[in-house]
Amino acid sequence: QVQLVESGGGLVQAGGSLRLSCAASGRTFSSYAMGWFRQAPGKEREFVAAISASGATTDYADSVKGRFTISRDNAKNTVYLQMNSLQPEDTAAYYCAASRTFYAGSYTSLYDYWGQGTQVTVSS
Repeated sequence: QVQLVESGGGLVQAGGSLRLSCAASGRTFSSYAMGWFRQAPGKEREFVAAISASGATTDYADSVKGRFTISRDNAKNTVYLQMNSLQPEDTAAYYCAASRTFYAGSYTSLYDYWGQGTQVTVSS
């Protein structure tokens, strides 16, 4: 069982930056692929970024490419999402997720554990 706790959300002006963190419990964090997803009010949950268990492979939604960076520190059992040049359309609850596969990409069904989410609000 893996428990995920997100932090780092908040209110920021357009053009600003935030760094989200997701701390995972358990001793086998380094064997889990990780992902970030988001859900805006009235919309479906959507893929944001993914990273392989080793950290060597990453992928991003087109809407965040060049602005967001996913990374992980396996020694700290933590995955990060650095978000730059934030826009109002980035406003959403952000969730991290863990997959028992080496790499899960954008496939929601491959993720086994989910955090409770952290709210990001970008004002114009």
